[in-house]
Amino acid sequence: MSNLFLFIARSFFNLSSFSVLLLFLLSLSSFTATEAYDPLDPNGNITIKWDIMSWTADGYVAVVTIFNFQQYRHIQAPGWTLGWKWSKKEVIWSMMGGQTTEQGDCSRFKGNIPHCCKKDPTVVDLLPGTPYNQQIANCCKGGVLNSWVQDPATAASSFQVSVGQAGTTNKTVRVPKNFTLKAPGPGYTCGPAKIVKPSRFVTADKRRVTQALMTWNVTCTYSQFLAQKTPTCCVSLSSFYNETIVPCPQCACGCQNTSQPGSCVDPKAPHIASVVPSTGKNNYAPLVQCTSHMCPVRVHWHVKLNYKEYWRVKVTITNFNYNMNYTQWNLVVQHPNFDNLTQIFSFNYKSLTPYTAINDTAMLWGVKFFNDLLSQAGQLGNVQSELLFRKDKATFTFEKGWAFARRIYFNGDNCVMPPPDAYPWLPNGSSHQLISTLSLLTTLLAAMAFLLGYA
Repeated sequence: MSNLFLFIARSFFNLSSFSVLLLFLLSLSSFTATEAYDPLDPNGNITIKWDIMSWTADGYVAVVTIFNFQQYRHIQAPGWTLGWKWSKKEVIWSMMGGQTTEQGDCSRFKGNIPHCCKKDPTVVDLLPGTPYNQQIANCCKGGVLNSWVQDPATAASSFQVSVGQAGTTNKTVRVPKNFTLKAPGPGYTCGPAKIVKPSRFVTADKRRVTQALMTWNVTCTYSQFLAQKTPTCCVSLSSFYNETIVPCPQCACGCQNTSQPGSCVDPKAPHIASVVPSTGKNNYAPLVQCTSHMCPVRVHWHVKLNYKEYWRVKVTITNFNYNMNYTQWNLVVQHPNFDNLTQIFSFNYKSLTPYTAINDTAMLWGVKFFNDLLSQAGQLGNVQSELLFRKDKATFTFEKGWAFARRIYFNGDNCVMPPPDAYPWLPNGSSHQLISTLSLLTTLLAAMAFLLGYA
């Protein structure tokens, strides 16, 4: 029935019959497998590179590196967890820069006991402050990986593993299978390991090149619908030319559970201090403020000022989650006027061009040591900036919601936008037109006829 109402509502706002039909058909096909594809980062993935560096008496020593090639999606604390299944009866004799979460049953060994004897080991990164004799390059960051655009120098993580009871030549080694990556929860799907050309390494003096004895890669891709059942952010809108503030859609990230007290926090409650953790401590089970949208994060887009040749927007990100400080947060915004962005205040900016000829997507993130931390819900739980755009006379208008963002992502997750017919209109906009009973009846009959024909 919601699809029927969508069809009817769009008809009232002077869309062509073809546009209405297209919207209706798109709504019927929502949440398909194609939703895992990210059109704003079509080549984004996490690649796991496994380089065998030397052979041992019963196996090999390898360096495993996790590269985050996603432009704006990062892995935050408590970090990544990597798993796989051995093809034979391999064991892990020792590790540096990482550790398995369980040792498993090593009772068949006497003398030297392996680090892990499980058929399906699970590996995590070591924490900062690990002794130097247990570290290797790019390790020990608690599993945190930055996005490729924000900081490529910290977008990789490595550990060294010594594998026993394995092959000792390129022909006898068997690659592991069933790779899994959690970051920190579900969302990533990994393909099979593929043997590739051995990695090459340039020495520090750049006068010699060495290479791995054998290399295989595993590629993992992200789906927001696998990561969580409900959205994690929403968008609200306002403008200087209309007093209406369009809130996030009701129940955008879930509805308040009135039958279960404590499912959210009332910020005005006198006992709030007893249920909210102290500042600076992350608990990864969300505890959100009671709102109509129930989203952990809200992004507000306000069309602030209009000049002769420029116009200005204010963007505010508010954290409603009492259990989470968002470090190294980022925002991706799509709007056609980003090709004429003149100035941005107090945020970092980079243009994203997934389609080379079209420059309508921007990535925004905080300035280091200034506002790169979005604190937990409360007085300090927001960051904001302003964007100054130069008008393009061929396209600029305040009509029909053109000045509002087309799509917004927070930390790589698509935020729920208000419906287009709810956008603030100009004072003489068509939202003030009266709809006659006859036109309502005509649209209802047309919709019912279409549905019967579609069935």
